[in-house]
Amino acid sequence: MSSEVARIEHWDYKMEAWKAFRDARPNASHQAIVELERAHKVLAVITQNIDGLHSRAGTSAAILIELHGTNSSIECQSCGKRSDPELHFEFFKRTRKPPACECGGFLKPATISFGQNLRSEDLRRAQAAAQKADLVISLGSTLSVYPAANIPLLAARRGVPYIVINRGETDHDFLPELTLRLEGDVSEIFPPLVKQSLDSEHKV
Repeated sequence: MSSEVARIEHWDYKMEAWKAFRDARPNASHQAIVELERAHKVLAVITQNIDGLHSRAGTSAAILIELHGTNSSIECQSCGKRSDPELHFEFFKRTRKPPACECGGFLKPATISFGQNLRSEDLRRAQAAAQKADLVISLGSTLSVYPAANIPLLAARRGVPYIVINRGETDHDFLPELTLRLEGDVSEIFPPLVKQSLDSEHKV
């Protein structure tokens, strides 16, 4: 971060992808998770994605744990203040100078970069949820990045059901803790299952 040249390169890189992140919209799986939350069926949503789509779909901050951070905010590396990315990208585009916080600290998207540790509070929350959950579902992940991939196993090793839905192989496909493996597109498989489950509950 001490190199202005490196910071300019970083902001250039992030600006290339900003429009795609800004314009992305939640899919049916994001919405299905929100429906489950509204039905009081979700203890925590733990994600490695940095697209901010869970929040945009309506998942509440109280249950959302973004282990690798989010591109939806800019964060000061000194004081921790978060702000809207749009203004900072516009400033950088206009001036070619890396934006700085009013406190003088360096700004960057609020993601966990290579070399940064995951936030201890996020890990604590995720692990605590795994110790309380009575069902854990992994959606659209190869489950190959740790420590995130270990979170569902903390629950499964307590004997709770563990379901994996993914298109393509995952690192957990043949683990003894796995209860059910569904192959295919998460957005095609998961939302109908949620609807069926909630509809059945309403009929009881």
